[in-house]
Amino acid sequence: MTELLTIDGLTKAYPGVVANDDVSFAIGEGEIHALLGENGAGKSTLVKMIYGLVKPDSGHMTLRGAPFEPAEPRAARAAGVAMVFQHFSLFDALNVAENIALGMENPPAQRQLAARIRDVSENYGLPLDPDRTVGDLSAGERQRVEIIRCLLQDPKLLIMDEPTSVLTPQEVEILFTTLRKLSAEGTAILYISHKLEEIRSLCDTATVLRLGKVVDSCNPREKSAAELAEMMVGTKLHVPNRERTEPGDVLLQVTALSLKSANPFGTTLKDISFTVRAGEILGIGGVAGNGQDELLAALSGEAPTPTGCVKLNGDGVGHLGPNPRRKIAILAAPEERLGHAAAPDMSLTENALLTAAIREGLVNRGFLKWPAARGFAERIIQAFDVRTPGPANAARSLSGGNLQKFVIGREVLQRPDVLVVNQPTWGVDASAAAAIRQALLDLAGNGTAVIVISQDLDELLEVSDNFAALNEGRLSTPRPARGLTMEEIGLMMGGAHDLEVAE
Repeated sequence: MTELLTIDGLTKAYPGVVANDDVSFAIGEGEIHALLGENGAGKSTLVKMIYGLVKPDSGHMTLRGAPFEPAEPRAARAAGVAMVFQHFSLFDALNVAENIALGMENPPAQRQLAARIRDVSENYGLPLDPDRTVGDLSAGERQRVEIIRCLLQDPKLLIMDEPTSVLTPQEVEILFTTLRKLSAEGTAILYISHKLEEIRSLCDTATVLRLGKVVDSCNPREKSAAELAEMMVGTKLHVPNRERTEPGDVLLQVTALSLKSANPFGTTLKDISFTVRAGEILGIGGVAGNGQDELLAALSGEAPTPTGCVKLNGDGVGHLGPNPRRKIAILAAPEERLGHAAAPDMSLTENALLTAAIREGLVNRGFLKWPAARGFAERIIQAFDVRTPGPANAARSLSGGNLQKFVIGREVLQRPDVLVVNQPTWGVDASAAAAIRQALLDLAGNGTAVIVISQDLDELLEVSDNFAALNEGRLSTPRPARGLTMEEIGLMMGGAHDLEVAE
């Protein structure tokens, strides 16, 4: 296999941490190459150096045998390197063609561009209507926009960061078919994912990073998912477990909840009803954009709800905002960790204070108790293995997975009676995901009513007692999770809300 990109001794250090330490490996033409590692292992920094977002301190790269030193993403794109980021960079109010034009150096006329979008998207099995408004697209369709924007550049290397985190199983198969077609045509793909079964199915080679260093490489098809996880963390992987007990009394009751979304491109909730008992985990699945954010806002108090729709221990709480709900032990962790769950430029201590001031007693007569707040942040860091120099560091300085551990840990350690989490292990490595799931199982074991909203069906089946699906703002009738098949779940996610339980 002819080498396309060679990385030799790349090193990048930040204050208090060496993100990449003498990293060397090569990617061949047409190769699908996995980059594996725990959160904070250095994957993001490495791909940012390849894409021209970060300048290495030392080391060098060659692309097709010539020195490759992109000073900015524009230079990387001109050399044939494209990247699909984990967080989409699209404007909801613009249409598909307008969004794609914004990412091009010299976009053609709109009519010409629209024709190219149709041709390329259909050729690669990712059909897109260039005239559709992006705000009306599903998460899977939005990702298609990002991918087609890259493919119009005719890349030689395509970098993909957690590309399946917002996709249904059917959409994942469509994406993999596209990536295999690109590979067969000679495009190399550098693929980052924490979903190890996907790595085993798709990738030809895997390079493993740990604490910024390359520690191993392998053919992932010859390894089990557990073996890959253990290569990443260097120890045996913990498997979450829980003693199953009978749930207690109903803690949270939601009855005929209908709520218009505050977002013009959001999803209105329609006649949602369910109960969650003490010690029970209710898993809620669904494709992104079907009302998950709106449901969390209704339960957390960010969106006031009609009288009588939401009750805790039989008492209506719909009129209470987030802080009064925290006071009565209804806590929540939203999906968007940077900007919604955490303030990017505030320290971890300040972010701990934001939601824990009431329950942890971090304020006294209007004065902030900084030592206590710092102590609480340190407890979160230690209990959830958050990789950071300390609680004084800003939230934005953490890798996505480490910030996720901090956000979930902050709520778990406040001992809620009801906890609602949206995408609890999004972008988190296998070891950290196992730890987060175990924390949720332990909470339920201690009598908390837990609602887990997630697009990871394996996760929901692993932790849930009962399962329901959101589709266009409607919730299916919750059913026991044990024994549900993927076919039944797929039907529920597609809107078949009144399936008969199989005999």
